[in-house]
Order: sequence, then structure tokens, then C-alpha cells
Amino acid sequence: MARGFVYLVAIVDWFSRRVLAWRVSITLATDFCVEALEEALTRFGKPEIFNTDQGSQFTSTEFTGVLQREKIAISMDGKGCWRDNVFVERLWRSVKYEEVYLHAYASVPEARSGIRRYFGFYNTVRPHSSLGCRTPDQIYFNQPLLAAA
Repeated sequence: MARGFVYLVAIVDWFSRRVLAWRVSITLATDFCVEALEEALTRFGKPEIFNTDQGSQFTSTEFTGVLQREKIAISMDGKGCWRDNVFVERLWRSVKYEEVYLHAYASVPEARSGIRRYFGFYNTVRPHSSLGCRTPDQIYFNQPLLAAA
């Protein structure tokens, strides 16, 4: 932001790259990560495996407890191994360069609004070369590729 920081968590479907749920927070407390996880599970069901990095939010008993309660296998990247979670790292790059750096938000509500708008665009409009120039929504919801007019 123009002044200060907000932290962003996103729950991403690896196959489609679709952002299923996300939250921002002014602290690195665990609660906003758990809220995003709970929303994704409620809205989209539970995966067999859930992968995170080894951040304190994701290794916390609150976060891992949700995964254990739901009987979801926990997978964690190697310490300092960004390539283990390359899909999310690529998402962070896109969010930063296509949204955040262009707007220097003045407030947390402004950041939240901009990120909400961006993720709507990212899921429904922005084609991905790795998805055969389809959008995450087209892959996630098994929609056909639209022919160019």
C-alpha cells in the first residue's frame, strides 16, 4: 500500500489455477488464513491433499487442525523452496505486477476492493498459456474454449 502493508492469503486449485478463496489482513495472525480455508472448503468441497509453505500461519495448530478435522492430507513445501509451490508464487507475481504495484492503495478497504476485482478478472477473463489460453474458471468448471469472433 502507499503506507504500510497488508498480507494476502489465497486458496488456489492447482489443476485449474483458480483462486477459490482469499483474505487480507494487517497482521500475520492465523485467523485470516483459517477463514479463507474454511470458505474454500464450504464452497468447493475438500481436496485429498492441501499444500502450503512452512509459514507460521500454515503450521499453526489452528490451520492444520482444520485440515486434520476434515481428514485432508497435509503437504508442505521444503523450507525456502519456492519452486515447490510455483503455482502460488506465479499468482503472487501476477497480483503484484498486474494489480498491486499499479494502484498503491491508500487503505485496507481499497486494497481489499482492488484485489477482489483482480481475482474476478483473473478467474474469469485472464487466459493462461499453461492452461491452453483458457481461464481458470473454464478449466475448473470444464467450460469449452470460446472461439474468437
